[in-house]
Amino acid sequence: MLLLVQYTLIFSSVLLLVALGGCISEHSGIINLGLEGIMVIGALGGALVMSRFSTLPPAMMVILAMLAAIVLGMLYSCLLGIAAIHFKADQTLIGTAMNLLATAAATVFVKAMNTAANPDNHSSEIEYVAARKMFIVNINGFEFNWFMPLAIIVVILVYLFLYKNKLGLRLMACGEHPQAADSVGINVYKTRWMGVLISGALAGLGGLCYILAGVSLWKFENGVAGFGFLALAVMIFGQWKPFRIALAALLFGFFRALSNVYTGFDFLAALNLPSTVYNMLPYIISLIVLIFFSKNSAAPKAEGIPYDKGSR
Repeated sequence: MLLLVQYTLIFSSVLLLVALGGCISEHSGIINLGLEGIMVIGALGGALVMSRFSTLPPAMMVILAMLAAIVLGMLYSCLLGIAAIHFKADQTLIGTAMNLLATAAATVFVKAMNTAANPDNHSSEIEYVAARKMFIVNINGFEFNWFMPLAIIVVILVYLFLYKNKLGLRLMACGEHPQAADSVGINVYKTRWMGVLISGALAGLGGLCYILAGVSLWKFENGVAGFGFLALAVMIFGQWKPFRIALAALLFGFFRALSNVYTGFDFLAALNLPSTVYNMLPYIISLIVLIFFSKNSAAPKAEGIPYDKGSR
């Protein structure tokens, strides 16, 4: 049971960070379907720091790894910003391309890096055994990960930003009625850029959190197992509201954790179901959620619609 709680909290933290990133982007009017790819790039930045600077003091190494994940996540999200905001390209196609590109690019980069260091090593793995321990505190067998409280802090900050801050209210105005926002002097393009960059930062951080969830090395050709898409389902289930998203993340995190620890529960083991059934659970739940909740969703009205300053 303790292990189930541990995995639920860490997977929920990943989903929460990424879903909040998607939430902010969509509130600004930009659909970020590239969350999966941004997670991979953010994970790459964090893993590189952890593998190269594991001898640094723990606090400094943790901060550097997080900053690397955030910065690379933001840089990669610039592809979405340039294509969607300035070139008015189809945001669904951009996100799909970003997801495909990220895993391929990260795999090629890591393989090239490993081969340069050792000609016989052609793997796409980065190992960070020592550094991973700096993110975790063992409390009576429970692995407390620092991303758990961080995710809670981010929820509160996002809520305050969106509903109690002038900048956040302007951002939401750009996702609801950008023409009206422009008419009162709000720069829609800059505001949407802000939403995209914040989304990239949180998704990159979520990618780092994901690769720290279990193992002490990561094979980048595996990507992040669809967590970016799960985060989108969490966002829709949470109706684009931070605290509802947090509850949805807990639910999805629980089902994802169940696939890791189901053998520890006699009544589940007695069902004698293949492990693949439990692995599919979170994705099945996401399909059900999309079927029942996407129809009556409270999505921002102007999301996915390129802003044309001349239209009214």
